Amino acid sequence: MLATKGYAAHSATDALHDFEFERRDCGPRDVQFEILYCGVCHSDLHQVRNEWGGTVYPIVPGHEIVGRVTQVGDQVTKFKVGDLAGVGCLVDSCGDCENCKKDLEQFCKNGSTGTYNSKDKVSGGVTYGGYSNQIVVDEGFVLRVSDKLALEAVAPLLCAGITTYSPLRHWKVGKGHKVAVVGLGGLGHMAVKFAASFGAEVTMLSTSPAKEQDARKLGAHKFALTRDPEQLKELANYFDFIIDTVSAPHDYNQYLSMLNTDGVMICVGVPPTPTEIMGFNLIGNRRSIAGSLIGGIAETQEMLDYCAEHNIVSDIEVIKMSEINEAYERMLKGDVKYRFVIDMATL
Repeated sequence: MLATKGYAAHSATDALHDFEFERRDCGPRDVQFEILYCGVCHSDLHQVRNEWGGTVYPIVPGHEIVGRVTQVGDQVTKFKVGDLAGVGCLVDSCGDCENCKKDLEQFCKNGSTGTYNSKDKVSGGVTYGGYSNQIVVDEGFVLRVSDKLALEAVAPLLCAGITTYSPLRHWKVGKGHKVAVVGLGGLGHMAVKFAASFGAEVTMLSTSPAKEQDARKLGAHKFALTRDPEQLKELANYFDFIIDTVSAPHDYNQYLSMLNTDGVMICVGVPPTPTEIMGFNLIGNRRSIAGSLIGGIAETQEMLDYCAEHNIVSDIEVIKMSEINEAYERMLKGDVKYRFVIDMATL
């Protein structure tokens, strides 16, 4: 077993602090790597505080992981010692179900294994994430990372990136489409970058006028203040797609009314409370509301390759491991542009 250092919470009200644990030894199909950077996702905070229920303590969060390979098993063919590597939200799935065979491991019908706070099919325990100095993962769930981009800025692509890339690709968003992005945070800023890169007309919908300048810098062509009734009137029946990235409670109906005929509102944020949807907002214009959850391993690799080719990374603020509790509080206030990334050398 591998002695490993990390940061963990031991209860829903506990601050994260030093935690020592063991990872499995590097097996025949495993890739072991030193974690250099780990992004901080809003879902880390949700799970640490048990806001979704089912958290198993102690919990070591982190699923936006990049680093350098230190050991590979004798059956590994895609990686060698010294390579850059990444791990996102998944570390295992059954591999046999209909969805796994379609490269949709995130929808594994027998249950995929999350990078943390998930039942570990290998050890029988619970998975521990990237707020740690090393990790061991089956080669099939390890991703190749380009050395063309700043490694720390690549880390959030493993969740924030693929969470927004995947639905845009699934619905074939591109030239000629009018796309709105709701919420300019970790997910929203990536949605703007990708939608603009794919050739769509992009509008940022925000409650804050202070977000306009940043939205335009990120690639948005238009900006609308959702608190201004006059601006909203002009957007009625306007968009082909709306990417809703907001995880706080909000009214979906306000945005559904902005969709054109056959328009689709795609929810990638996870509000903690149920939302009421008015039926007339759907049947009018034959609108749809849908959800999307990260992407499979093949699509995540495709996204990383696309980003390397088009020089797309996340906008980040690098923090020390000891600053994580403060970062959570700042994240709740929206005080980050637009993703915290932990420098694991500070662990």
